[in-house]
Amino acid sequence: MTGVLAQAGSFFNMLFSVPVAYAAEEAAGEHASGIHVVLKAEEIGSLFGFPITNSLLMTWIVVALLIGFAVLFRRKIALVPGKLQAGIEMLFEGVLNYMSETLEDEKLARKFFPLIMTIFLFVLIANELAFLPGVGSILIEHMGESVPFLRAPAADLNLTLALAIISFLVIEITGVVVLGFFKYAGKYVNFSSPVNFVVGIIELLSNVGRLISFSFRLFGNVFAGEVMIAVAVFFVAYLLPVPLMAFEVFVGFIQAVVFSMLTLFFIKLSIMDPHGDEAH
Repeated sequence: MTGVLAQAGSFFNMLFSVPVAYAAEEAAGEHASGIHVVLKAEEIGSLFGFPITNSLLMTWIVVALLIGFAVLFRRKIALVPGKLQAGIEMLFEGVLNYMSETLEDEKLARKFFPLIMTIFLFVLIANELAFLPGVGSILIEHMGESVPFLRAPAADLNLTLALAIISFLVIEITGVVVLGFFKYAGKYVNFSSPVNFVVGIIELLSNVGRLISFSFRLFGNVFAGEVMIAVAVFFVAYLLPVPLMAFEVFVGFIQAVVFSMLTLFFIKLSIMDPHGDEAH
């Protein structure tokens, strides 16, 4: 029975994106199937001496799709919009209005709209493309080992950390530019009283901690979802994987919303006056 389930799991693993390799171990003269989870992205080649991983290749595909869609959509923009153009315009206008209300500054919202929308679309497409057939299941030989040719970008901590660094730098630079260096630094270094000094240090630590929370939240949800689906495919191949995949599609959308919205909210916090300055 275990062999049948393993074969069925391998079949589903071939069709759907389950980037977890099945390993066979020989024990007591019998082959026992198991699940081998690979935490880091696997290298599939190199370019000018730089290693190319399967998650990096998938990231390039996502970027190419975004650029391709933007170019095609720009060429088809008309004064009398069709249904697709009208729907996208309504979506963008809704997001822009929400950003204007959040930042309380329409000019500032227009400046940050490309960044927030790009983060949302990139994370969304990267998460959803991970469920296409072949992602994580097409194997190639590299250095004598079989490794997946494609892997979900957000399942690589390097990508989520890079996105977190981008958001972090934008947030901090925005606070400095809008408030000024000394006024912004006053949020974290305040010698007016011992209480304000401690509060400032706590805010500074929580601010730096955003790098960890940003990167590990996205990475943890995507990677955990992949492992959960792989386990479901292995043990209950005919019943459980499909609803779990549907749930993970929804989770991928939520993670895109959360990452972009947190970036927006932290930008709002960075441009707010330090405590005690509101009354002046």
